[in-house]
Amino acid sequence: MVENHSLDQMTSSMPFVHGLAQQYAYATNYTAITHPSLPNYLAILGGSTFGVTDDRPPAAHRLRGASVLSQARRAGRTVKVYAESQPRRCALANAGEYAVRHNPWTYFVSDRTACRRYDVMAGALGRNADAGTLPNVGMVIPNLVHDAHDASLATSDAWLSKKITRIQAGPDWQSGRLAVVITADEDDHHQGNTVLTVVASRYQQHKVVGTPLTHYSLTRLLEDVAGVPYLRNAATAASMTTAFGISTLPRP
Repeated sequence: MVENHSLDQMTSSMPFVHGLAQQYAYATNYTAITHPSLPNYLAILGGSTFGVTDDRPPAAHRLRGASVLSQARRAGRTVKVYAESQPRRCALANAGEYAVRHNPWTYFVSDRTACRRYDVMAGALGRNADAGTLPNVGMVIPNLVHDAHDASLATSDAWLSKKITRIQAGPDWQSGRLAVVITADEDDHHQGNTVLTVVASRYQQHKVVGTPLTHYSLTRLLEDVAGVPYLRNAATAASMTTAFGISTLPRP
């Protein structure tokens, strides 16, 4: 996840990410749902903004019901969130460069026990990639510097380059069973909330997708990967799986 930058800004100022887009696949008509950050993160993980219109912490928004991650766990899939700079697993408040509003699983109170187990520090990402134990459904949350909220897109691009290069050296990527999605929560009000969204996998080569897509399409993609029912607005969202030609497990 990148913060608060548009399609054009990311394309022009993130050479590594733009290179991935050109090599694999990217969307030219992908829009975030709203402003500010939190409702967009909730939309991705829950298929709805749940009426949230602010960036307040989980104590102010105690969401009940399923998320993509709880669905996947019930279906026997592995899940993990890698949140950089959080002081402890499933941290429920801001701390230094960690912004809880960017860690949406913390808002789903009915799945809090699993969050405390599987919402881990970002350092585990490289170790899991090296070992070939990345989850079936996962999310990577950079801190406020590395997501370009409090620093430049160039800083974010350099961080992503290190992480993704390591992931691509690992057995999950090498086997062809992994897709990496890069997107932004929202733009900076200058491009109609259109953000660059990259899908990199061994199945995509030089693909440009013009289908109108949203964060609810990403919810739907995660549910396709997990083989679980579509949540809320994901049920009627345009399919990223179809648009990008992604191979997923057959649905029951």
